[in-house]
Amino acid sequence: MGTFEKYLSVWVALGIIAGIAIGSIAGNSIQFLSELEIAKVNIPVAILVWMMIYPMMVQIDFSSLKNVKQNSKGLGLTIVINWLVKPFTMAFFAWLFFDQVFQAYLHPEEAEQYIAGAIILGAAPCTAMVFVWSYLTKGDANYTLVQVSLNDLILLVLFIPIVRFLLGVTNIEIPYDTLLYSVLIFVVIPLVAGYLSSNLFIKSKGKEWFTQVFIAKLKSVSMVALITTLVLLFAFQGDKILNNPFHILLIAVPLTIQTYFIFFITWFLGRYIKLKHKVCAPSAMIGASNFFELAVAVAISLFGLNSGASLATVVGVLIEVPIMLSLVAIANKWRY
Repeated sequence: MGTFEKYLSVWVALGIIAGIAIGSIAGNSIQFLSELEIAKVNIPVAILVWMMIYPMMVQIDFSSLKNVKQNSKGLGLTIVINWLVKPFTMAFFAWLFFDQVFQAYLHPEEAEQYIAGAIILGAAPCTAMVFVWSYLTKGDANYTLVQVSLNDLILLVLFIPIVRFLLGVTNIEIPYDTLLYSVLIFVVIPLVAGYLSSNLFIKSKGKEWFTQVFIAKLKSVSMVALITTLVLLFAFQGDKILNNPFHILLIAVPLTIQTYFIFFITWFLGRYIKLKHKVCAPSAMIGASNFFELAVAVAISLFGLNSGASLATVVGVLIEVPIMLSLVAIANKWRY
C-alpha cells in the first residue's frame, strides 16, 4: 500500500476541513460551481465521480459477463436487502430518533420533514459510487456492473411505490431526467470509455503494461478525485453546516446507524450463504450507499430547496463518503 492510501483517513479529514473552510470563506463566490448541473446532477462532481469510476470500468472483462449467473446468490441478496429491508429500516430509525429520542430538540414539523428526507434517501440505493467502493475493496468488476444495472431497472419500478407508501403521499413524480442523466454519466459513458481504452492499450502496449503500469497509476487518480469530491461537497454545503451544526448532528445519527446496519446485515448474510469476498463486498456496499442525486432531487421537488427534507438528504451526501470509507476498511480487514 502506498503512502497516500495508507493515510487515506487523514486526507479525508483534511478534505472535509478544507471544504468547510473554503465554503465559509468563499461564500457565494463558488455558488456558480454548485449551479453547474444537468437535471440536478452537478457537473464538476460528476466529472470527479467519473474519474473514480473509470478505473473499475477499464478492468471489466466483457467476455466473462456471461458467467455472472454464477453469482445469482449475491444478486438475490442485494435485491432483498435494497428493496425489502433498507427502505423500511430507514423509516424506522428516522421515526425512532426524530419523533422519539430527539423529541425535546425538534419541533413536530421539523421532525416530520427530517423523517421524509430520510425515507427518500433510504429508498434510493446506490448507483454510481458503488463502483468506487467495489474497486477499493477489490470487488468483482463484472459482478458490480450487473448488480448496478439490475438495481437501476428495479429502481424504475419500485422507487415511487415505496416512497408513496412510506410517506403517505400520492403526488410523487420521479425526476426521470435526473435518473437518465445519472445512469448515462456514471455508468454508460465510463463503461464505453473503459471498454475502448482497454482494448486500445492492450493492443498497442500489451497486457502486462496495461495491468502493471496503467492500472496501477489509475488508483492514485481515483483517490485524488475522491478527496477533491469531498472538498467540493463540503464547500457547497459549508454554510448549512455552520448555520445548523446541531441539527446536522441530529440528522446524521439515524443515517449513520442505518448505513452501518445495512452493511453488517448484508455482509454477514453474504458470509452465511458463502459468498466470495469479491461478491460479498460490493453486495454489502450497494445497499449501505445511496443514490443521493436522485434523493436530493426528489426531496427538492416535493418539499422545496430550503425544506428540512432536502437538508436531511444533503446530510446523507455529507456523511456518506467518510462512513463508506470506514466500511471499505472493515471489508478489507475482514477479507480473509
